[in-house]
Amino acid sequence: MCFDLNLCNRRPFTFALLLFSCLLNLLSPLSLSTFLHLQDQFDNLEKHTQWGIDFLERYAKFVKERLEIEQNYAKQLRNLVKKYCPKRSKDEEFTSCLSFYSILNELNDYAGQREIVAEEMGHKVYGELMRYSQDLKGERKHHLQEGRKAQQYLDQCWKQMDNSKRKFERECKEAEKSQMTYERLDNDINATKSEVEKAKAQYYLRTHTADESKNEYAAQLQNFNAEQWKHFNNAIPHIFKNLQDMDQRRTVKLGETYRSFAEAERRVIPIISKCLEGMVSAAKAVDDRRDSGIVVESFKSGFEPPGDFPFEDFSQNLSRTGSDGTISNTPKGERDRDGPPGKTKNKLWLFGKKPKAPSLEDFSHLPPEQRRKRLQQRIDELSKELQKEMDQRDALNKMKDVYEKNPQMGDPSSLQPKISETICNMEKLRSEIHKNERTSNNKILFIIHDLIGQNVLPSLSHIRQNSFLTVVISPEGSYTDDTSQEHHTPHHRSNPPQPGQPISDPHEFDDEFDDDDPLPVIGHCKALYSFDGQNEGTLVMAEDEVLYIIEEDKGDGWTRARKQSGEEGYVPTSYVEITLEKNSKGAVTYI
Repeated sequence: MCFDLNLCNRRPFTFALLLFSCLLNLLSPLSLSTFLHLQDQFDNLEKHTQWGIDFLERYAKFVKERLEIEQNYAKQLRNLVKKYCPKRSKDEEFTSCLSFYSILNELNDYAGQREIVAEEMGHKVYGELMRYSQDLKGERKHHLQEGRKAQQYLDQCWKQMDNSKRKFERECKEAEKSQMTYERLDNDINATKSEVEKAKAQYYLRTHTADESKNEYAAQLQNFNAEQWKHFNNAIPHIFKNLQDMDQRRTVKLGETYRSFAEAERRVIPIISKCLEGMVSAAKAVDDRRDSGIVVESFKSGFEPPGDFPFEDFSQNLSRTGSDGTISNTPKGERDRDGPPGKTKNKLWLFGKKPKAPSLEDFSHLPPEQRRKRLQQRIDELSKELQKEMDQRDALNKMKDVYEKNPQMGDPSSLQPKISETICNMEKLRSEIHKNERTSNNKILFIIHDLIGQNVLPSLSHIRQNSFLTVVISPEGSYTDDTSQEHHTPHHRSNPPQPGQPISDPHEFDDEFDDDDPLPVIGHCKALYSFDGQNEGTLVMAEDEVLYIIEEDKGDGWTRARKQSGEEGYVPTSYVEITLEKNSKGAVTYI
């Protein structure tokens, strides 16, 4: 470091200021922050902080687009599940279908987890970033305004110092010029005394003015140096420190949101794993044997396979010699029965033509096994409805008892219409159940008997195996559902037995399934109401009519009775007043 010695000798105050400034420059690095070497990079720091906020908002935009992808993905998955999961039908019995529905349910849960991921990203990442970005913008604006104010104040001090410096320089030049003028006139012999005195006074005035300018410049310089030291050692480091903290907090916030972004995905991984495990379990639940069994159970008809076709010998009218080796295996009775050659009658097979007008109500259009299942299913459904009505009746009766004991709670008579309606519904359901049970158990017996008489069913083994056979074979080889054949039992075969055929007992069927002896009378009853008896198996009765009881109510709400004319049928138990004989087994009196 070198100094101008003349300046030091002539201006000791200025030298002291320069020395103080050098000492400050030597000592100032010890008190500066890490941003001191960026003291002249305020504009670049301003750009950097703006870039940091822009980067934060860019990442927030990325998160927003990502959560929109998750939302759309979840929505598309739910639409896919809805598309391929229609209303359930009979295919839900197959394990492969049930497994597929389970996979769809798991996929629906998986879509819900994707929605949770999107929601977490929206609230904990995107929303937090946008709020923090707004706070960051306000903080940055405040720090930059402080930095600009400090810079403006320092620039103002520098301008004052520079003006005083220029003035001091100008006054010094004027003083030197006055000094030269005074010395020239003082050495000039031709100059008058007044001129010399005037030049001398002007020299003294300029020197005094220069000294004042020097003092003013020194003061301004000292003030500027102090303000500059404060600016670069206090104000700017403090502002830069605030900007540094802000930028570091922004970086930390980004790191936290990165972690939250990953946590939102990682939190749902266990549930997603369970969904995938559920899909694997559903795949393992597919059972080919069970599905095959369901197919067999659904489509088996209960019919016996058709028997062997008999040999038809069309050469029976040809003359044969004793040496002819042709042997006819057809018995004569069968040949006579079959008729002349070329006029073979249609064979009577169970798998014949379809009925012209099948009855869908009693499922008579279905094969026996399927019909049995449908009838049993209907009986179960009606039984459940009947149980509901019975529960409702019991509840209403209890409520009626409560009202009778505590009239202030309600009017008992107000419940009577509802009780009557419930009882009526119960009678209807019992009638329907009884009708289906009779259709399921008794209706087909007469038809099978007729089939045996026509040699369509050769033995009673068919009856035991196909107890719900519902077809009626006609002589032309087709079958119908003619219900007129259900009310009589043919006791004669359509064709007389031929030689070579086994003679079967025409009452073989009746002996095993029918009881010709009439049921004994166990009591009598009086009709409280009239009953139209529209359903099959029921008995028409008029009010106050007296009937004989031949079978008690077995819990289904129906009593079997007989008129004086001998007609039998079922009547509603609640419609009659029953009196049973005292000596009858299990006699019960219903009121």
